[in-house]
Amino acid sequence: MNATPDRIAALKVPQGFKVSVFASGLKNARVLVVAPDGTVYLSRRDQGDVLMLKDADGDGRADGPPVKVASRPGAHGLAIHDGKLYLVTVKEIFVAPIQPDGTLGAPEMIVGDLPDAGQHGNRTIAFGPDNMLYISVGSTCNACNESNPENATLLRASADGKSRTIFATGLRNTIGFGWHPTTGELWGMDHGIDFLGDEVQPEELNKIEAGKQYGWPHVWGAGDFNPQSTPVGDIGKLQWKALSTPMVMGYTAHAAPMQMVFYPGGSFPPEYTGDAFVTMRGSWNRNPASGYEIVRVRFSNGTPQRFEPFVTGFLTDGGKKHIARPMGLAVR
Repeated sequence: MNATPDRIAALKVPQGFKVSVFASGLKNARVLVVAPDGTVYLSRRDQGDVLMLKDADGDGRADGPPVKVASRPGAHGLAIHDGKLYLVTVKEIFVAPIQPDGTLGAPEMIVGDLPDAGQHGNRTIAFGPDNMLYISVGSTCNACNESNPENATLLRASADGKSRTIFATGLRNTIGFGWHPTTGELWGMDHGIDFLGDEVQPEELNKIEAGKQYGWPHVWGAGDFNPQSTPVGDIGKLQWKALSTPMVMGYTAHAAPMQMVFYPGGSFPPEYTGDAFVTMRGSWNRNPASGYEIVRVRFSNGTPQRFEPFVTGFLTDGGKKHIARPMGLAVR
């Protein structure tokens, strides 16, 4: 179904908020980032490009059609740091200076050897408070013992790409992650294992810390075992569980969490400051469907309390059809 003006107007948000169209006709936009001056950049994986949108007059709509500023097959994750735009494909990371008009200078490849993708090739990147580049590298499979130690991880790299380490492991596909604006702690939403049933595995909210292992592929959630996998070597599932950090909260299975951002404060009511927002792209293998919404993760004193619907109404016809699948998300 198409996202017509009437259907967009029917989307539900909390009292005091409204949904408006910033730009249309973008096809399958993926990741969003916003520069300090308000310029919006978005990736389109299938088209292999990055588009730029501006709103110089501040009326809440893009001033004109998007401008293509980069072309790379598999373009997906984006980050802005030190006046430069970073772009990650499946195996490569590029960086280009942002020009005064928002277009990009010549891109330079700073990483060219990320692991092969397999099932999860949608890499995402972000700079942490330590000015290091964090790279999400998903698993090659639904649940298996990986041969490359960099798969199913979050990597931490220098801004020039010359050095990198494995920051955390056992993360099946943590596309959305970010740092709490007050505590500086890193949180991420991990995609759960498929084919275990409609209600399992829940999508995981994890507090991601250096050196920790988060369960995949043998343990999920609060410590449940995956019956479809077996560790290799001299370790059993009980030992694997003992080495794993359980999730902090779970969300409806198969909802497919995508981009995640924290709200640092500003134009929203004060009670939103320090909360996170996550796009749930929506299930493909669950009955009834899950996701197809934007959720708010309420935090209190730096600790997550619960998930709440924030933008809903993307599902129609009793959940059998959808007008869109939420993906990119940014705040400024």
